[in-house]
Amino acid sequence: MWVSQGVDAALAGVLGLLIGSFLNVVIYRLPKMLERQWAADCAGIDGTEVPGAEPFNLMVPHSRCPQCGHAIRWHENIPVLSYAFLRGRCSACKTPISLRYPAVELATGLLFAWCVWRMPGQWGALAWCGFSAALLALALIDWDTTLLPDDITLPLLWAGLFAAILGWTGVTLTAAVLGAAAGYLSLWGIYWLFKLTTGKEGMGYGDFKLVAALGAWFGWQALVPIILMASVIGVIVGLALKFNNGLREGGYVPFGPFLAGAGFTAMFFGADAILRVVGL
Repeated sequence: MWVSQGVDAALAGVLGLLIGSFLNVVIYRLPKMLERQWAADCAGIDGTEVPGAEPFNLMVPHSRCPQCGHAIRWHENIPVLSYAFLRGRCSACKTPISLRYPAVELATGLLFAWCVWRMPGQWGALAWCGFSAALLALALIDWDTTLLPDDITLPLLWAGLFAAILGWTGVTLTAAVLGAAAGYLSLWGIYWLFKLTTGKEGMGYGDFKLVAALGAWFGWQALVPIILMASVIGVIVGLALKFNNGLREGGYVPFGPFLAGAGFTAMFFGADAILRVVGL
């Protein structure tokens, strides 16, 4: 049994490496696709020419070196191995390749292997693999751009409800629905309280949807631990960035990565463990 489970986890890890390679594309291109779509919508409204007419999506154009335009060949795109073989540099111009690319691939592989090893049921494990991939992509997109795209948050929310219906997450449908509703309304209420008090927007609507998705996956009972831990992590990271002059313009730190971190913690250890960590 242990051997079979280990083989399944190893195969899931390989699949995760491949999915991680695709996540790198999603993380980089999806925000740019949204920006192009917004520009096209605005151009359509004022009657000007629509910019960026050339095809640009998750499949087209093929991956290229951003420095010299060298087309990435198949053997240069093998997860983790190609980075090591190329010694972290473009084969054409020798420009350094960001360490994030193999890190995302390796992280996704490890997450997939863990889900298959620890989560009960084949379909349940696959569901949590999808949850992990989506949450990782959202965390990095938000960190880079302060965006949490509906293209990922909303499918993640509906997938959580669907998984609850099928019994893949161990959360009842009632708890999942209440978690989604309470998750959205909780941050929505905080947003408006902060805005009415200060006149500023403390977070974006994408954060509401992400918390709603986490509520759908973990149930309403997990919302307080998740939001609490995300807030604690956010304060610590924010203070560290402030003391190291690492804050972006306006002093804004996106909340999505911290919500994602709390979501992963809940997946690994359970929501109750979060309360024990913070001493409650």
